Amino acid sequence: MMLSLFDQFMSPTFLGVPLIVLALTLPWLLFPIPSNRWLNNRFLTLQTWFIYRFVRQLFLPMHRSGHKWAVLLTSLMLFLITLNMLGLLPYSFTPTTQLSLNLGLAAPLWLATVLIGVRGQLVYSLAHLVPEGTPTLLIPVLVIIETISLLIRPLALGVRLTANLTAGHLLIQLISTATFVLVTTMPLVSFFTATLLVLLTILEIAVAMIQAYVFVLLLSLYLQENV
Repeated sequence: MMLSLFDQFMSPTFLGVPLIVLALTLPWLLFPIPSNRWLNNRFLTLQTWFIYRFVRQLFLPMHRSGHKWAVLLTSLMLFLITLNMLGLLPYSFTPTTQLSLNLGLAAPLWLATVLIGVRGQLVYSLAHLVPEGTPTLLIPVLVIIETISLLIRPLALGVRLTANLTAGHLLIQLISTATFVLVTTMPLVSFFTATLLVLLTILEIAVAMIQAYVFVLLLSLYLQENV
């Protein structure tokens, strides 16, 4: 029996082994490997088209030195989309509702973009802390504010992804519970709540894809500032 609505976000275990490890390795088994044939099937063609369009849109405004991140960010995008979508299936678990996992993805990648800027163009990176035309008396205050905003970026990345997915799953849980409770006493109201549940599920599918894209897009913007 579930004691709390938030218990659904706890990592399930089997024989003392956390199943989050299995959930993290499963997405890579779902993507087919391109073959050497001249003509691929429809799924491979759609997958190739999606990756091409995503990489083109993400790296077109970026300097050429940042294009080496294409494989990493594209893999991260597919990984997050798959995790978010699989979490909508019954009897499944969404690892990206764990703040620790999202921070574990956001913090190292954000730090890598900062270190690239410090190593390659130190003066230009430090210039972001003081906007052009700032009065002399405001420089110390702006340096502190910009430093805090820089350090809070990985936290914002992780919290944004966690909060959006958690809120959607909680709404689905609440509306589905109301549907089952009202089905015997108020069938008409239960029908409307079931319709709302279907629409909310469609919305949550869109949120799962959009939040994965936003996560990678913000990382690419941080990288664009430092290359």
